[in-house]
Amino acid sequence: MKKPIKGSCTTVLVGKKASIDGSTMISRNDDGHEALDPQRFVVVNPEDQPRDYQAVISGVQIKLPNNPMRYTSMPNSLLTNGIWPAAGINSENITMSATETITTNPRIQGLDPFVAGGIGEEDIVTLVLPYIHSAKEGVERLGAILTEFGTYEPNGIAFSDQDSVWWLETIGGHHWAAVRIPDDAYVVAPNRMNIDHFDFNSADTLYSADLKALIDDNNLNPDLNGYNLRHIFGSASIKDTVYNNPRTWYGQQYFNPEIKQDPRDHDLPFICHANRKISIEDVKFVLSSHFENTEYDPYGSAPEDVKTLFRPIGINRNHNVHILQVRNNVPAEIAGVHWLAYGANTFNTVVPFYANVNDTPGAYKDATGTFDLNNMYWLSCTTALLGDTNYDFYVDMRNTFELEAMSAYHEIQNATDKAFADHKADATSFLEAANAKLANESLTRQTKLLGEMVISGSEHMKLRYNLND
Repeated sequence: MKKPIKGSCTTVLVGKKASIDGSTMISRNDDGHEALDPQRFVVVNPEDQPRDYQAVISGVQIKLPNNPMRYTSMPNSLLTNGIWPAAGINSENITMSATETITTNPRIQGLDPFVAGGIGEEDIVTLVLPYIHSAKEGVERLGAILTEFGTYEPNGIAFSDQDSVWWLETIGGHHWAAVRIPDDAYVVAPNRMNIDHFDFNSADTLYSADLKALIDDNNLNPDLNGYNLRHIFGSASIKDTVYNNPRTWYGQQYFNPEIKQDPRDHDLPFICHANRKISIEDVKFVLSSHFENTEYDPYGSAPEDVKTLFRPIGINRNHNVHILQVRNNVPAEIAGVHWLAYGANTFNTVVPFYANVNDTPGAYKDATGTFDLNNMYWLSCTTALLGDTNYDFYVDMRNTFELEAMSAYHEIQNATDKAFADHKADATSFLEAANAKLANESLTRQTKLLGEMVISGSEHMKLRYNLND
């Protein structure tokens, strides 16, 4: 089996009563083990969806239904290790993000080991998203596939529709558990098993058929009362205290600054309730954050061993960030919005692309392994790299860019929403035109930012001499 190449992500989930506009949101930094891995934003139309699927990494072969729906997708540009479609929204406004690499422990692995010929992150969106009509149905379909074929890795997967958000975590090779996120709640999930307190009798949980018996019959539960799946199936390692737990801590501190917590705590809660309504901008900030206003900020002034102690959320290994939003206050045709940005999140902005389209803008679709500043993936990576060389010098330019760019995107979106009633007959082409306008706005503004950074930064190069000729 070929070695998987991704992982190391961070997820934020928001219920409809927790969001500022009544929408559901699932979002994730799609990170990898390498700094660069070109990404694409595409639409998979039914005729392009495989019927006889074969994974590249594991070789598993799965026969797929003959009635797929159209869906947006974010595959790798280089398909050496498979498609890896990180996230998408299908034509019924069902969303999916896969996957958040999580943790396991030897107790469950000794009972239900990983399956070398099973499914993994490479495969999951392709196998599930085109066939589901609700978030809950996504959990049920993926659960059935996991039970039949197994998996070779531990993963967390998010689903949403206009009413609900669900989170599924794989357990061992064939087992799994899922929770419906309360409508008034949010979640910040790093690379560990995240589900804590679990009620097997709740209508808001789903799980593999023998999961409770597996726990009880094999003495897996370390707690005196109840079932905490993180305690039972997850890790509580030293790595978690510096790599995973601090990311949850920082996100929860952002949404609930009134609650004081320890960044290394293994028992930071899974389900949380913010002290205010959550916006797209809030979610993007958390997914871009690097422990700002703390001593752990890599760009800060603390001693090196302190400011690099914890793994930040925004990192050079961000390949894309997506926020999949399903709105409740607009017609269904414009409810699904696939917010997207590429590269390290310190110097990019998410763009609100309408999902009800048959194609995507070239600047976001056509990335290859060849460097090209006309492509948003490479342009975003270049801006992030230059900004990293002198963060304090460039950050005000970034802040101005982000404010102005997000304002422009909202303006285009508001105008498109308002005009949609007059374009229902040609909805898809109308929304494709709006997406093209958004992409052009993004490309123009990101290019302008890079130009300003180059021009101003040139005055501060070390290779200079102050006595002019």
